[in-house]
Amino acid sequence: MIALSTLKAFLRRGPVYADAREPVMAWYRQVRSADWATPAEVKHAIRTASILKDGRAAFNIAGNKYRIVVWINYPYRVVYIRFIGTHRQYDRIDAQII
Repeated sequence: MIALSTLKAFLRRGPVYADAREPVMAWYRQVRSADWATPAEVKHAIRTASILKDGRAAFNIAGNKYRIVVWINYPYRVVYIRFIGTHRQYDRIDAQII
């Protein structure tokens, strides 16, 4: 389970993010249909995912132009989006605590 509202809010921020729409929605569809029980399953499904500590993962979107950081509650199969933005914006955050 994953909320679409966070992704839609990001895409509505302005036309500068228009190129993110299709890649973000493709990522959403893949994650929505996933049933990940472990970080290894995330990595197997999406090889470019970076597995972080404490249930977090970072995904490259649109050729690594954008990044999505999530916290995954594996027992309940719920994915919480903690951050979505450009790679430059990602470089200014701490993905472990956001």
